[in-house]
Amino acid sequence: MSEYSMYHALGQGEQLDPNDPNRTSQPAPPQFQPPVAQQQSYQQYGSPMASPPAGAGAGGVGLGVGGGGDGSMLASQMAGMSLDGQQTVRKKKKDRHAFHTVEAPAGSSQPYNGIPPASTPATAFLNADPSVTAGNMPVPGNQFFGQPTSPNQFPAPVNAPYNPASPASPAEFAARTGQQPQGPGFVSGPGGAGGVSPDDIPSVPISRDGPQQYYLSNVYPTFERHVPPPATISFVAFDQGNASPKLARLTMNNIPATAEALASTGLPLGLVLQPLAPLQAGELEIPLLDFGEQGPPRCRRCRAYINPFMMFRSGGSKFVCNLCTYPNDTPPEYFYATTPQGVRGDRDQRPELSRGTVEFTVPKEYWTREPAGLNWLFVIDVTQEAFNKGFLEAYCEGILSALYAPEGDQDDEGTNRRIPPGARVGFVTYDKDVHFYNCNPALEQAQMIVMPDIEDPFVPISDGLFVDPEESKAIIVSLLTRLPTLFASIKNPEPALLPALGASLAALEKTGGKMVCSLSALPTWGPGRLFMRDDGKYPGGEIDKKLFTTEHPAWKKIAEKMTAAGVGIDFFLAAPSGGYLDVATIGYVSSTTGGETFYYPNFVAGRDNAKLSQEIKHTVTRETGYQALMKVRCSNGLQISSYHGNFVQHTFGADLEIGVIDADKAIGVTFGYDGKLDSKLDAHFQSALLYTTASGQRRVRCSNVIASVSDNARESMKFIDQDSVYTIIAKEAATKLSSSSSTLKDIRQVITEKTVDILAGYRKNFSSQPHPPGQLVMPEKLKELSMYMLGLIKSRALKGGSETSDRRVHELRMIRSMGPTELSLYLYPRMIPIHNLNPDDGFPDEKTGHLKLPPSIRTSFSRVEPGGVYLIDNGQQCLLWFHAQTSPNLLTDLFGDGKDSLSSLDPYSAILPVLQTHLNAQVRNILEFLKQLRGSKALTIQLARQGIDGAEYEFARMLIEDRNNEAPSYVDWLVQIHKGVQLELAGQRRKENDDASSLASSFSGLRPSYW
Repeated sequence: MSEYSMYHALGQGEQLDPNDPNRTSQPAPPQFQPPVAQQQSYQQYGSPMASPPAGAGAGGVGLGVGGGGDGSMLASQMAGMSLDGQQTVRKKKKDRHAFHTVEAPAGSSQPYNGIPPASTPATAFLNADPSVTAGNMPVPGNQFFGQPTSPNQFPAPVNAPYNPASPASPAEFAARTGQQPQGPGFVSGPGGAGGVSPDDIPSVPISRDGPQQYYLSNVYPTFERHVPPPATISFVAFDQGNASPKLARLTMNNIPATAEALASTGLPLGLVLQPLAPLQAGELEIPLLDFGEQGPPRCRRCRAYINPFMMFRSGGSKFVCNLCTYPNDTPPEYFYATTPQGVRGDRDQRPELSRGTVEFTVPKEYWTREPAGLNWLFVIDVTQEAFNKGFLEAYCEGILSALYAPEGDQDDEGTNRRIPPGARVGFVTYDKDVHFYNCNPALEQAQMIVMPDIEDPFVPISDGLFVDPEESKAIIVSLLTRLPTLFASIKNPEPALLPALGASLAALEKTGGKMVCSLSALPTWGPGRLFMRDDGKYPGGEIDKKLFTTEHPAWKKIAEKMTAAGVGIDFFLAAPSGGYLDVATIGYVSSTTGGETFYYPNFVAGRDNAKLSQEIKHTVTRETGYQALMKVRCSNGLQISSYHGNFVQHTFGADLEIGVIDADKAIGVTFGYDGKLDSKLDAHFQSALLYTTASGQRRVRCSNVIASVSDNARESMKFIDQDSVYTIIAKEAATKLSSSSSTLKDIRQVITEKTVDILAGYRKNFSSQPHPPGQLVMPEKLKELSMYMLGLIKSRALKGGSETSDRRVHELRMIRSMGPTELSLYLYPRMIPIHNLNPDDGFPDEKTGHLKLPPSIRTSFSRVEPGGVYLIDNGQQCLLWFHAQTSPNLLTDLFGDGKDSLSSLDPYSAILPVLQTHLNAQVRNILEFLKQLRGSKALTIQLARQGIDGAEYEFARMLIEDRNNEAPSYVDWLVQIHKGVQLELAGQRRKENDDASSLASSFSGLRPSYW
């Protein structure tokens, strides 16, 4: 198969299909202009940009990225950066770094041997100069020579704002994207002493920003292209019979024919499914098809649904299943004559034969009960803690904003309802007792009925509990407004959560539905009471595995009952001053039923109200289905190994039972071999989700994915989807931690070894040209994988060191359920400098009409400039970090008059004020754009002022290219991985036999000491 290079490593264009006669190798016009270092201590907003210093062009980009050709060509690229015969003199680094005198020999590039020189001591931070302590001998080419080590928790900043998205000249670009043999994604320089510059190692921001520019003006055709765009970017997918990558992503779009060939790559074969993922403006709606009482045509042997890859034979009277190859008789009502080529004449008019994802309405044999609109039950904690911290009031306001749009924001029917027609809502409150509310529209105000028997909960009212939110609007608004004052004087301190859930389940048992429950204190009353299990003392440093799971049988039982009844639950948990809530037990119910837990470890009413309100609104308005069953089918020769996500599976091979499923939930599926695949045929995968919509229709959503098969695994390495690979690995790690005896330390080791396996497998089996042992070689499609793996090890779920069990287990379950878009941001946050925006950043581009987004930068303190202001977003929270020397003009432009110093800002600001200044409009537009590129968590800003706010420590934690979170920096991590690769190539890596691991063959190899 011909080589595809979806887009170049530098992201300035896309190399098109070589088989296409109309192909063009012209790169897309570069969008980004690199900012230039200013000489003053802070960039004053509105000051003109200085012209670039002479010779500071776009030459000297990363070393050997995407190179190819023979060894001599590679060596010349490394040494003189000779590109396609055009000799460009490498500029000295001092031209790019205003405050450093660095003398490196012109025309040389420093090597990356994987192991630092023997005389180099270990350093604490990436930008602390090791040579200062080693006899004060400068290392040639060291970018950070002469920088003192900073005494605070951050390393010392580098002053010059080097922009990694600096575009190359057209000549260099053409040379790099020419039709050359596909080389490794990243190769270090030729051998010698010294270290590699952080600018030379693969950059996640560039791998995102480059494709983003391309897809602002191009669509992604799902059948013509073989590697999907990065998960974090905004793109329009055109469904050509292969499902959109937003709904289904394979780890490899070209599959090795045998299990041995797959093992040689070290990669998992898996599929990430997000069946209800939201569509983007410009994408076709998913077609809804009704085949009447017969239901959709299906294969009689494997029960696969009709899809574009089924072949019609015998003039159209038979169709051959693409999964099990069984020839089926075409139902008479579905018959249509085929052309001489074997294609049905009505193929283009039938969406199920031309689209990768379709929905079928299904007849009664697919029902378990009469479908009805989704019943929402809001279960509200009214204990003393909820009232005191303002959580009760904020939660009630959030429910109101979720149910009713603001006045003037009517829909097509003239109402301002947000939930679909047919859905109904009900309200329950609880403290030591459980209270139900009759909201019948015939009443003047809601009636409260108390259910006192918490030992044996029941539903005290039969009519009026679930009502149409539009008909009972006045009663609901009055109830939610009065609730906080109603319980202000009662103040019971202990909530009885389990009895409240039991009574709520009894109300939903006959219809199915969804609960949205708040909680702000450990439920210590009544049956199912919980105790303080986590006292913060961990002997041996590792947290007890018992704290990750629930040991209470009553909570496990109610979770199973809810799933069987088609009921799911979302929790909104506000920990009392960061106290213990036993998320492991409470969150077990939501994770088992397909719901979600929103956790506020330190809820502050003024700051977090906006976030809470937006998240409740998102929970209620996102596409939600209930009473769901899911089945994944695959081609002959493959079999399903495991599932990862939020569901119940009673026996292996049975359908997945899901109480509720929504647009943000993803499920990982891994496959194994039960035979050899035929490389002349394609491999097919089909997922089918049977669910009831919020408006009360029973449907099947079918997604079909196709992959080519190759006898040579080298071919498969060109069609790897990096986002799917680390998503499957992360979900496997989270599942393994919660379902096996492995400790956190074991899981981190397994992830490290998995990374070594992948890179060593590529170097050993697929590297097209010989490389010196001192070079670290990465596959073109997996250049950034090492960074994402480091991000996974540094995540709160898996990191070493002290972390409360509540936060750990919350983020662990989050990893199991989140999709690739949200996970990618979680593992590597997006960081945007906003103190040096170009005037047109944050406004629509005249050519494309899309918002012009400024380039993001590497998450390292070495990129932070004095006086800088940075927006950093990891999909869960968004921080606005201010340097201590931030310009007063910038603060005034951003926050308004009178806000000219950091101390004058309100630390509880969650949204930017609407001002008539250019900068304010830019940043608000950028924030609005980023809201589209995330999962279930709302985007509100939290201020982190240097030396003032505690959130600054969270900012430091998000800079994952630095050494933090009990793990090494990016460069040190690559050194560690490279040592493992060298040991593997030399046959000296010790392995342990651990059959329980499906992630990798777990072993404790030689661990390099990185500090």
